[in-house]
Amino acid sequence: MTARIYQRPKNAMQSGKARTDEWVLEFEQSEARKPDPLMGWTGSGDTQAQVQLKFATQAEAVAYAAKHGIAARVHATPPKRLKIQAYADNFR
Repeated sequence: MTARIYQRPKNAMQSGKARTDEWVLEFEQSEARKPDPLMGWTGSGDTQAQVQLKFATQAEAVAYAAKHGIAARVHATPPKRLKIQAYADNFR
C-alpha cells in the first residue's frame, strides 16, 4: 500500500487561498480502472483510492504514514512566484 503526501494547491477557478495550508495523504490505486459494461462509467474495486487524510503539517502526515507502515512519497510544494505588475502595464 503506497501513498503520496502533498500540499493542496490553490484553486485555479478562484482567487482565494482557502485550505492551501493543509497537507493531504492520498493512497495510490492498486488496481487498474475499467469501464462498467452496463453504464460505461470507469471504476475499480479499490476502495483505498477514495480515502484522503488531511493534516495540518507535513511532519504529521509523514509520522502517520510511518506509524501505520504506509510507504509514502512526499511531493514538494513548488515555490510561489508573484508577478508584480501595474494596471498601466496592460496598455504598453
